[in-house]
Amino acid sequence: MGKVTATAERTIDAPVDRVRELVADYAETRPKLLTEHYRDYEVTDGGVGAGTKASWKLQATSKRVRDVAATVSEPAPGTLVETDANSSMVTTWTVSPSGAGSVVRIQTSWDGAGGVGGFFEKTFAPGGLKKIYDGVLGKLEEIV
Repeated sequence: MGKVTATAERTIDAPVDRVRELVADYAETRPKLLTEHYRDYEVTDGGVGAGTKASWKLQATSKRVRDVAATVSEPAPGTLVETDANSSMVTTWTVSPSGAGSVVRIQTSWDGAGGVGGFFEKTFAPGGLKKIYDGVLGKLEEIV
């Protein structure tokens, strides 16, 4: 069993403060960013930044559904960490300045399965999740 990591990144032509504000808004903005791979999204506590609790189902493949119960922390300005209570999955959103714009990075890591299944998970899951995140980042860019 090894660590599996998926990463997506996009440069957005908008001020870093505005992008950070939108990314941290789990109540109003986040539902607008979610692609068809997400369902049953609900904020259960808070709604903006650290302390927010939200849940959703992530349909990564036709057979693979993750039931996520995330608690959000903010270890540094521009960094939000979503820790899943139901698994080892941790997703980190980072919004950094880039010229007059912003770079948004989503990185998710989890403890992968062992054996042959783990090999296939480590080989194919990061690419699939990256495609999902590319869709989310595309919607963020449209909203900004």
